Amino acid sequence: MTYDTQIPPKSRSVAFFAMDGVQSLDVTGPMEAFAVAGLFGGAYDLGLYALTAAPIQTNAGICLGPVTPLHDMPAVDTLVVCGGSEKAMTAAWQDGATLDLLRTHAARARRVVSICTGAFVLAAAGLLDGRRATTHWKTAARFQEIFPDVVLDADAIYVADPPFYTSAGVTAGIDLSLALIEADHGPRVARSVARELVLFLRRPGGQAQFGAGIDLSATTPGPISELAMKILEDPSGRHHAEGRHVAALATLVNMSERTFLRAFSKAIGMTPAKFVEEARLTRAKTLLEDTTHPLEKIAFEAGFGSVDALVRSFQKKVGITPGAYRNRFRSGGGAAN
Repeated sequence: MTYDTQIPPKSRSVAFFAMDGVQSLDVTGPMEAFAVAGLFGGAYDLGLYALTAAPIQTNAGICLGPVTPLHDMPAVDTLVVCGGSEKAMTAAWQDGATLDLLRTHAARARRVVSICTGAFVLAAAGLLDGRRATTHWKTAARFQEIFPDVVLDADAIYVADPPFYTSAGVTAGIDLSLALIEADHGPRVARSVARELVLFLRRPGGQAQFGAGIDLSATTPGPISELAMKILEDPSGRHHAEGRHVAALATLVNMSERTFLRAFSKAIGMTPAKFVEEARLTRAKTLLEDTTHPLEKIAFEAGFGSVDALVRSFQKKVGITPGAYRNRFRSGGGAAN
């Protein structure tokens, strides 16, 4: 007779903190990943916490429970702060009592994690000052404005700056959970969880592939914003922001080059050179999503001049090739090269 002498792994406690208005996937996605790890040799003890014992109302109208009040949370291995609606996150990071409790629990935890806009709460508690972090791409600019002492990586799917781990929007919390499972139990368990949930173990590309492009809606009307709109409408024009072409753009708004560069950056939030590249990427993304044009035509219409320039810009800014982007996001199915 033989006996299995393998010692089972020690169970790690993972506490999820959420509030009314939470994004349900910020809770259930990572929870499911940790739970499924138990099928393949991982071991986690999961708990859901809120300010009170009342069920948590998600922004989708689903109630989550059972819930334990935050002040009754024991010391845990991993503390996870989940993101949610702007109202929910504002209520959390402006509540001094909640932040005090989270600071206390964070000091006792081996790891502290945020999902999506949960990073706002950790930053408000002062836990991310001087550290690298990320959050949902859509809230990145506001986050950086409110918390300038945090080194924000707006393109990252997740960022590890131990003992703090922050993830981007919604399903990126699952990507981070897989990374934590791999750190705890090795790649075999993490790969098994990824297969079970039909996920990439490591998602290709960063958040830039999901961005909605340039938004000028908050820009003050004037000659600079009008020029920016013209560039967006025709990025294939001779809009270039280096050398003598800066002078040409400056002339269009009756400014000196120096004044133009300063005024453009202040009004639009980026240099003319970066804006032109972003405008071309935005147009290329739209063409990849909505047409079957070959890459040569897309490169020309978006203003890149060559397929090589299009591919280089995509790999640098989006993290994947134009072909991979088209396969992932094209409307109506199959892609054409």
